Parts: sequence; C-alpha cells; structure tokens
Amino acid sequence: MALEARNPGWPALVERGFADAGFVHENGIHLVDCAPGWVVSAVDLTPHHRQHHGLPHGGLIATLADHTAGGAAISVTAEGEVVLTAEFKLSLLRSTRAPRLVCRADVVKAGSRLVFAESSVEADEDGRRTLIARASVTLAVLRAGSD
Repeated sequence: MALEARNPGWPALVERGFADAGFVHENGIHLVDCAPGWVVSAVDLTPHHRQHHGLPHGGLIATLADHTAGGAAISVTAEGEVVLTAEFKLSLLRSTRAPRLVCRADVVKAGSRLVFAESSVEADEDGRRTLIARASVTLAVLRAGSD
C-alpha cells in the first residue's frame, strides 16, 4: 500500500532522525533507503553489539526496530509534527551470528494522533537474509515542542 507524504520536507526529517539521534548513531545504526510509509536501516555488528554469548543484544535489536518504525512514521506526518513511541512489542524469533542486521519498517495505519507500524529485523549474511525479529510499534503524533 503506497502512502502519501504530508510534508514535502519528510526526507530530511528521516535522514536527520538517524544522524542526530545520539544513541542510534553511536550504535552504528544507519539509514539505507526510504519512501513515504517505509524505511530501511541497518547496522554492521561489532563486538560492542553482542551479549555474553556472542549474539546481537536484544536491546540493539529493539532499538533498530523502534527507531526504524519512527522514521517510517515521520515520513507520513504533517509539517510541524513529531512522533514518539507510545507502545512497543518485540518478538525475538531466533538468534544469529550474522555480521549485519537489516530492518524494514512499514506504516500500517497513519492516523492524525497515532501511527501504527511494523518492523522486520533480518540477519544479513552475504546477502542471505533470515527473519530474526518482528516489532509492532504505536507512535503518538505530537506538535513539535509539545513532547
């Protein structure tokens, strides 16, 4: 389902959302591609990202899914609006030792006060992708400065 952007400046907002979010940036999560209603991001895994068994930390996977959903949501909001996560559910489906994670988030429903998005996180090993997590994210739409 193709969604329409309500703000002509949406691409810069999505890009800035990845570049200016310190926690996201410091963890190496970066924007790969986007269009109104969807965003793809990725992270190249380092030892810093792994828990004590050598697997990607659940907190990293959650951040990747949540932030990517936020980017998808902001791509369909009006000028002067921001989004904040109101509810988040993550299902960790399997573990991986892949060197890279890729996430795609899609807006399912864009309302005037809430946006609902779903994120899929995949392990990427030499171009072979395996689904490792899914998230459902509800984001509140607020006027900028009212958060």
